[in-house]
Amino acid sequence: MEYVKLGNTGLDVSRICLGCMSYGTPERGRHQWVLDEEHSRPFIKRALELGLNFFDTANVYSEGTSEEILGRALKEYAKRDEVVIATKVHGRMHQGPNGAGLSRKVIMAEIDSSLRRLGTDYVDLYQIHRWDYDTPIEETLEALNDVVKAGKARYIGASSMYAWQFLKALHISDQHGWPRFVSMQNYLNLIYREEEREMLPLCKEEGIGVIPWSPLARGRLTRDWNEQTTRSASDEFGKKLYEFTETTDQKIAERVKEVADRHRVPRAQIALAWVLHKNEVTAPIIGATKMNHLDDAVQSLSIRLQPGEIDFLEEPYIPHPIWGFR
Repeated sequence: MEYVKLGNTGLDVSRICLGCMSYGTPERGRHQWVLDEEHSRPFIKRALELGLNFFDTANVYSEGTSEEILGRALKEYAKRDEVVIATKVHGRMHQGPNGAGLSRKVIMAEIDSSLRRLGTDYVDLYQIHRWDYDTPIEETLEALNDVVKAGKARYIGASSMYAWQFLKALHISDQHGWPRFVSMQNYLNLIYREEEREMLPLCKEEGIGVIPWSPLARGRLTRDWNEQTTRSASDEFGKKLYEFTETTDQKIAERVKEVADRHRVPRAQIALAWVLHKNEVTAPIIGATKMNHLDDAVQSLSIRLQPGEIDFLEEPYIPHPIWGFR
């Protein structure tokens, strides 16, 4: 396993981050395809054995049960100071007023709830899951400053927003002397590259760690285009992501297969190697519901794509509608 600093911080993270949205109680939340605790724990244990020290979850995943499963597994399999735990806040956790968003009230309640579910006194990275259009960003940033000062989070990060919003937040933090966002968890893969236009250059300029979600395009880059899984058959959001560019996206997926065949490796390794070759990227967040998903992720670190191969993979791309910001 390779380890790098998260942006301009001194925090060491593995080059692969295990995303834990796939782990939870199937009856809770919107994702009935998640693995329950009994079937989730072996993946967390295996990730640790492979050298991963970076784990990402969110309060909203399976109504908090993802955090609970991750927390119990890490407490059994690892020492707290050896792992980096990231979670997120924004999504709706209860009905009625103040059940979602990034107000001071919500943040202060949700950090305590996340810590209780994770069974820890602090998280290493506390991220805003989306931009809150109904709360002044100053209120959000001041609340996050207080979370850090209280020792409940070591660093703060952000996810999926416009570059102007991210720069505005960084500027306000600098003005007030509040902790800056140190990471951006954005949507980036071979068939969605809109982040290359503004967000990635901004992160490079500001020394922000980039930890992309869905680097395999929800599995579309790892299998034949028309092959379906239990998740893809019921993933309405995933279907919307690519409905307007399917013809071109399929061409890219076919090129991933061609390059993978040439290297004699699974397609997932090529798709991840492309994300990893970008010098702005710190650690892609991968989901794992089969053990080979973890093995492929780690082995992708050793693949060196040639410039001609990168051009071949990228050439069919066309602009996509912006997704993931609301």
